[in-house]
Amino acid sequence: MTQPLGRLTAVPAREVWPHEAHDFTPWLLANVDVLSDLLGMDLVLDLAEHPVGDFSLDLLGRDEATGRTVIVENQLEGSDHAHLGQILTYAAGTNPGTIVWVTSGFRPEHRAALDWLNEHTDEDTRFFGVEIDVVRIGDSAPAPAFKLVAQPNDWEKQVKSATAAATGTMTDRDRLYWDFWEQTRTAIQARHPGWSRARSSTKASWFNMALGTSGAVVSMSFTRAGLCVQLYFEAPDAAANQARYDALLARRDEFDAALGESATWDPMPGRKAARIVVYSEFVDVAYTVAWPAMTEWLIESQGRLRAAIDAVGGIPAV
Repeated sequence: MTQPLGRLTAVPAREVWPHEAHDFTPWLLANVDVLSDLLGMDLVLDLAEHPVGDFSLDLLGRDEATGRTVIVENQLEGSDHAHLGQILTYAAGTNPGTIVWVTSGFRPEHRAALDWLNEHTDEDTRFFGVEIDVVRIGDSAPAPAFKLVAQPNDWEKQVKSATAAATGTMTDRDRLYWDFWEQTRTAIQARHPGWSRARSSTKASWFNMALGTSGAVVSMSFTRAGLCVQLYFEAPDAAANQARYDALLARRDEFDAALGESATWDPMPGRKAARIVVYSEFVDVAYTVAWPAMTEWLIESQGRLRAAIDAVGGIPAV
């Protein structure tokens, strides 16, 4: 006998979040994983109602993989010209890498505007349009079912990056970093898909991966001392970073034992951040013949670093 199936029904967004600023924005701040999964990035949202001149941006955060700023503008109604203008104003005031417009429905003209912006901006700038859908089955609790209706064509963005060196906007060094991180990102996601949601590379000398805790990342980086992987405390509050570092330092022997070697413990005096570092024997990204070995070292070392974090109870709360 066929099992009876429930019916999926739509729920008006205003039924769940009566007020945009008081209900929806705080919910999104507390449930950032919903947006992270949809956008395919390790997104952290830090601030609500961030001032930009005389205006207030709904949400300000960052992409942990690249460190670039992310802005989110919410609208519990259909898209309109006023919010399109606000988004561009906020972008001018915050210099973001990712701009997200969340609304209960997009007019075709506004979706086309986001598509045009994605086609005509550089490879480091991305515009997303997200429609708010809420559903329930029978008498179940309502559940978010957001829909991505406008997004950058990452392939076109990467093609722009590939040709940027010829136009002078990307140096040979930038190109090396881009290609190396793209190779490494792909390899990591094939073997450890939970480590990163990132869908594209970076031309920076470092690439971050999320730990599920705001203000702390695993950072893979080419430093003056060579290629390393590090637990990097990067919260806006310097005292919080130091408190986390000190809490782990008190358990250094246990941490290093689980890591399988003695890490370099660096409180970074005079800086806001703090870090615990594992260095490799690799010196320079330009040594392309060693890229497969570098990637393998990063995966293995990051696995040991994550295991050491788990062995001492995870990232300390602050």
